Amino acid sequence: MTTATFALPAVLTHAQAAATAQDLLRAVQANRQLAIDASALQQFDSSALAVLLAGLRSASEHGGRVTVQALPSRAANLARVYGLADLLDLSAPSV
Repeated sequence: MTTATFALPAVLTHAQAAATAQDLLRAVQANRQLAIDASALQQFDSSALAVLLAGLRSASEHGGRVTVQALPSRAANLARVYGLADLLDLSAPSV
């Protein structure tokens, strides 16, 4: 089974979260295996984490799998502060 990719935008704050979450949920429903590419993410707030969690939850509900790739270290550190490292599979410390 091939893994589709969903790229996060460079800016993902509260203002963009609802639209990005809707796009991500559509991608999750269309693909049983989805990789979220976070490499472009530059400006974000905790809403970005909420979007990622929505994708993970939707995949779980639909029997799919979502992975997060190339999460910038600042976002990974924010996820750790919120206790989301395990959910986002951030076992290795960010550089």
